[in-house]
Amino acid sequence: MNQAPTLDEITSLAKRRGFVFPTSEIYGGLTSSYDYGPIGSVLLKNIKDIWWKEFITNRDDMYGLDSQILLNPETWVASGHVNSFTDPLVEDKKTNLRYRADHIIKNWLKNQNKPELKDIDVNQLSTLEMGQLIEQYQIKSPDGNELTKPKDFNILFETAIGSIAGQKSIVYIRGETAQGIFSNFKQVLNSTRARLPFGIGQVGKSFRNEITSGQFLFRQLEFEQAEIEYFFDPDQIKWEKLMDDWKEKMMEFVIKSLGINQENLRWRRHTDQERSHYSQETFDLDYRFPFGWDELWGIAYRTDYDLKQHMQHSGESLEYIDPFTHKKIIPHVIEPAVGIDRLFFMILTEAYKKDESGRLYLDLKPSIASYQAAVFPLLRNKPELVAKSREVYQQLQPHFHTTFDDRGNIGKRYLYQDEIGTPFCITIDFDTLKNNEVTIRERNTTHQETVSIDKVAQYLQTMIDS
Repeated sequence: MNQAPTLDEITSLAKRRGFVFPTSEIYGGLTSSYDYGPIGSVLLKNIKDIWWKEFITNRDDMYGLDSQILLNPETWVASGHVNSFTDPLVEDKKTNLRYRADHIIKNWLKNQNKPELKDIDVNQLSTLEMGQLIEQYQIKSPDGNELTKPKDFNILFETAIGSIAGQKSIVYIRGETAQGIFSNFKQVLNSTRARLPFGIGQVGKSFRNEITSGQFLFRQLEFEQAEIEYFFDPDQIKWEKLMDDWKEKMMEFVIKSLGINQENLRWRRHTDQERSHYSQETFDLDYRFPFGWDELWGIAYRTDYDLKQHMQHSGESLEYIDPFTHKKIIPHVIEPAVGIDRLFFMILTEAYKKDESGRLYLDLKPSIASYQAAVFPLLRNKPELVAKSREVYQQLQPHFHTTFDDRGNIGKRYLYQDEIGTPFCITIDFDTLKNNEVTIRERNTTHQETVSIDKVAQYLQTMIDS
């Protein structure tokens, strides 16, 4: 059985093979900020496309949206983010480095054997209680220095609009995509004539001024979310039933569409202390990352909190009028929200495999792999082989994510394609010129099969579908 990869192994592969690079690395980079490279950007797009198809395109009760990153600042006042969107922050008194208090305590607890500490659930602690624990046990910073008392730190980024100094207006860079959905609720309702229950989904960038912990793509200043706000009448549908239905869909998507082993997934209910200010109930779908279990995808019952808040602050009605009974209600909301970057990180972790010989390959589902097939000439210095390879490549390219590769010897090409997760490699050799047959190599087993050129597309489609 394959041993789970370490974080260093994942980050090394990601950089070496063009999945992910540290952003602006020539200037020393930026804390917890990454760029997706040539291979990673394709995989990232495939993940977003398959999510959109599953949860928007293939459903008649879902509508798409693409809202702005900068919203009227009153949006964030109404939503509660200006006052409540906080992390508990401590500072090293000597180095002035800042850390999340809950992370400091969790890491400290891992090395403690005292009986009275065994039952401490950090997620249940208030900021005040964290401070008391740090003081009582003299918990130090990673550098061994004293820490300040924890303070709640707002993680919304601020910026300014306007061109005249002194007359600029402060706005917030969105901390979640959800508020763009809530503020457009009436517009979507009126333009689509949607009936409850229905959902609005979008994929987009969000930004949080968080104290990060060096966990690669898991927690970044800038990240991409895929969020759904599913609106319903609580008198017609029980929220518990609706939440269970969505939890089932989320789990099914991760297992069947993304190819994740169910043993590496679990549900975890939020404690009252850690649950967000807008939520009555929250569950996380956790994944076993290289550093341990942590949140992949969250689902929250936001009640009618958001629409009510925006009604009160804007003065606009966000009520839904039932077309049959003419009853007016403020819809309630179930929200499944996932970080696309975390899906990407999970997929790399899950797919990372080594066979008995030590050969490394990514066991990606063909539907999400950056390339589904690679076409090689056996030798790049033989024009007839290159020409025939180009011909096969051009036949396949309109139907499959296909790449052409003639760099280095054939063994190095196989190695490269294995490590970026290409499931099928098609080699054109001298026998191809004689009998019009190619050799197709399967990634996981390295099994090779001879297939007629006119049947290659059919062969690939059959293998991908299976």
